[in-house]
Amino acid sequence: MNFYNHIIETIGNTPMVKLNKVVDTEALVLAKLESFNPGHSTKDRMALKMIEDAEKAGLLKEGGTVIEGTSGNTGMGLALACIQKGYKLICTISDKQSKEKMDILKAMGAEVYVCPTNVAPEHPESYYSVAKRLNEEIPNSFYPNQYDNLSNRLAHYESTGPEIWEQTDGKITHFIVGVGTGGTISGIAKFLKEKNSNIKIWGVDSYGSVYKKYHETGEFDKNEIYSYVTEGIGEDILPDNVDFDLIDLFEKVTDKDGAIYARRLAKEEGIFAGYSCGSAIAGLNQLKSQLKKDDVVVVLLHDHGSRYVGKIFNDDWMRDQKFIE
Repeated sequence: MNFYNHIIETIGNTPMVKLNKVVDTEALVLAKLESFNPGHSTKDRMALKMIEDAEKAGLLKEGGTVIEGTSGNTGMGLALACIQKGYKLICTISDKQSKEKMDILKAMGAEVYVCPTNVAPEHPESYYSVAKRLNEEIPNSFYPNQYDNLSNRLAHYESTGPEIWEQTDGKITHFIVGVGTGGTISGIAKFLKEKNSNIKIWGVDSYGSVYKKYHETGEFDKNEIYSYVTEGIGEDILPDNVDFDLIDLFEKVTDKDGAIYARRLAKEEGIFAGYSCGSAIAGLNQLKSQLKKDDVVVVLLHDHGSRYVGKIFNDDWMRDQKFIE
């Protein structure tokens, strides 16, 4: 008989699919479809890794509570791990995240605290601060802190990076992905650059985020920070997981272009993917002049479109944002 003992054993080994219509280049562009993970996103990998590393370090004990600030996908990955291992889960989430993400977390047994988006990270009501406070107040609790927990980066160094290398027979020339906590891009970049230092690593950023300017100038400019609607990428902080030395460039994408390209992925490729996946495709097309016909480009598509049905896949929402007529 061929079966898995628990759902978390199905994490990883996601497929790679050639993109045929949404990319404007003669290069071979392959999409790494992380929505094939059981929690429908790449975050399953690092969520499990953070929990298992915490157990080994004695930071998480039987009957414990896991508390995390999340844009939704990490919470889902943590929910799968907590269900299997018998932990309680509390997620703090910003109010700009889709209602689907909040409802999914509740469906998977998590307690959800919704926090305001338009406050500074150090504000007591921010989802970072609320998670930290709950961790201090609740006994036998563990705050993974995906932003600064290097198990996040290590998960991708150990699994996603090797998968991409093997699936392309080592022929990959460019890797592009949206950057949120920085764990995905940095872990994969470290593995790939160890295999071939000539591989280009491109990070996709949002307008309203600090990454691109910081990478280019070394300056953390608070004037770069403002509210934006794209979910899952860009930050108003500099997480420990971002290794800027491994990233060759950052490309900023507008909220509108990310949404439009996510919709095009669904309609033209049959790939129902999330908001930041559209941003990654938009960023790739903006950088097309740097690609040659013989290049092999891998774009990682973080998550599944079902998380965004009420937003980017809803025509009324798109019209409200003035993204479509």
